[in-house]
Parts: sequence; structure tokens; C-alpha cells
Amino acid sequence: LLPQHKEGDYWTDVELGMKRAVETFSDFHITLSVMYYDQYEYSSFINAGEEILKQEPDGVLLAPTIPEMTARFTDKLQEREIPYIFIDSNIERLHPLAFFAQNARQSGCFAARMMRMMMHDSKELVIFRQISKGRLGSNQQLKREEGFHEYIREHCPEVTVHEVNLYAKRPGEDEAIIDDFVTKHPEVRYGITFNSKAYVIGEYMLKHKRDDFKLMGYDLLRRNVACLKENAIDFIIAQQPTTQGYNSVESLCNHLILKKTIKSVNYMPITLLSIENIDFYLDALTNNN
Repeated sequence: LLPQHKEGDYWTDVELGMKRAVETFSDFHITLSVMYYDQYEYSSFINAGEEILKQEPDGVLLAPTIPEMTARFTDKLQEREIPYIFIDSNIERLHPLAFFAQNARQSGCFAARMMRMMMHDSKELVIFRQISKGRLGSNQQLKREEGFHEYIREHCPEVTVHEVNLYAKRPGEDEAIIDDFVTKHPEVRYGITFNSKAYVIGEYMLKHKRDDFKLMGYDLLRRNVACLKENAIDFIIAQQPTTQGYNSVESLCNHLILKKTIKSVNYMPITLLSIENIDFYLDALTNNN
């Protein structure tokens, strides 16, 4: 059960990893059925979960939404004794068989540390957020923001953090919203996104020739990498979505078929990439795959 996405988005790589694992374990004749939900509509998650229950699966892999909505689904899985694994984020109190994700709060703290080093003596930065109906699209984004703010409050409280909300379902408004912010705050030259769409800001800065703006973001989407190579994004934090997808299927197979004890806590590395090391990293990923 994954968020709806377009080709080339973050979740494309998660799904790719799952499909590769299914090929690896083809001798066991396993099948993978993928359902999607709108990550900004809680009812979409519930409805997709109901469809999954009708299929009576042996196991479920899911990207959780907010805890309350996720619990409504996992409670029913527990009643039916269907094991489930979380991908991309964890909700400990819901007791998944395992989870595969970065430690989002630590990732946010790490991003704040790197941002502070980039800023030198500057005292202002901006967080560009993707929201819909007033809420973020994922637990990961929320926890990253919390970790980021925690670090800033503790280590550099003199820094002012602005927030700019971009609307996930109204991308046509992005340029005007960013225009409004940079016009009102020309002194702000550092920014970060905690979602995978740093390219929205990076492409804006390229279009407007703002080579003085320093930007950090997440995930190796093609457009993010292109912006990195054009110096419109300075750093990308990667979290190995293909590996998450592959390992989640592998763990479920080990549990259900081979009756192995599996590792429940699986944090992905927090990898910082720049124009100097991106090609080496991508080459290594290609070779490993």
C-alpha cells in the first residue's frame, strides 16, 4: 500500500525494489499486488486498506499515513493475523513486524547541522513545505521538520526560520508563491525542503538566475539530480528507496516462507550528496542493482 505517484517520483524506486525482490524469490511463486492512496486524503488510505483486506493477503507492506488512520488498518490486520511491514516511516506503537526507513528526526537534526555550517554567520533560512488542506503529506516530513527545529532551538536559537507553504495539488501556484517570498525577504539565501521536490525551488532559482541561493533537499529524483549538477541544489540527502522496497519484500518472505527470525528495526543510512560525489554514488547504486 503506497502513496500515489508519477513515474520518476520517490515511490517509483520503492516499487522497483519490491518488484526486483519478487523476481529474486520467484521460485516461491509469490505475487505482489500494489494498491495506492492519496497521501493528502485520509479516506483514500482507509478505502485502499479495505480493498487489500478483501484480497486476503498473506502479508502487507505499507507506507503509513498519520498514526490514527494507520491504526484503523493495522488493527484489522492484527485481527486477521496478517503480518505487516512499514516502509519509509515507523509508528512504534502499532507494532509492525519490521520497518525500513531513515530515522526521520535524526535526519532532520543532521540537515540542520549541515545547514548551519553552510550559513556561516547568516541568521535566516526558509523551509519550503508541500502541504494540502493544511497538512504535510507524510510522517517522514513531519519528523524531519521536528528534528530540524529541535537542533536549531538547541544549538543556534538566534536563527530565524521562515516557512513557505507550497500546495501539492496546485503546482501552478508555486512560482508566484516563491516570488512573493523572495521579494519580501531578499536577504534570505538559505533554504531546505523535507520532501522529494527540491527541484521545484531549484528550477525556480535557475530560471531567475539566483546563484546566490543555497538549497538542501531529499531524494535522488532525476530533476533533483539535474538541479544538483547545475548548482541549483547544493546538497541532497538520500535514503535508498529501492533498497527499502527490496528488503521489505525479502523480510516478509523470510518470515512467511522460510520461517526465519527477521530484524525488526532497519534504519537506512543518512547519505549526504553533492555535485562532487553524486556520480560515484549513482554508479555504485547501478552496480549494486
